[in-house]
Amino acid sequence: MKDPRPCSIADTLALVGEKYSLLVLREVLLGVRRFDRIARNIGAPRDILTTRLRRLVEAGVLEKVPYNERPQRFEYRPTEAGLELEPVLLTLMAWGDRHLADKPPVDLEHSCGARLTPVVTCATCGDKVEHDALTPHVRAPGWTPAGPVST
Repeated sequence: MKDPRPCSIADTLALVGEKYSLLVLREVLLGVRRFDRIARNIGAPRDILTTRLRRLVEAGVLEKVPYNERPQRFEYRPTEAGLELEPVLLTLMAWGDRHLADKPPVDLEHSCGARLTPVVTCATCGDKVEHDALTPHVRAPGWTPAGPVST
């Protein structure tokens, strides 16, 4: 069933909201680019993985690049759009580390040498984005304005 109102979250989930799609992105962003290694690392059936990779390529999130002529073999690289999804995955990972994992399975080190803790900031003022500081301005029909966001 289609979401009853226009929503960028719903549109994004339609493309990358399935488990294996996000895991493919995780692998490619971590530098695992070849089909067999991606399949082994995420545990997806080959037919499902093929479908997910094709869809991500068609959507412009990944690009399929040949690395061998005979036999013809390809690897998958993130496009600019794919790289823009990296902060989303980092934030999901950090949430899972805090709320689901006894011990985080992967630590990411930032170039400053510290363990990465992703934070969403405002591109204009640089402040950390806090829930109480957000005010939605509805521009699409089908949305009922609720006023300031509250918990």
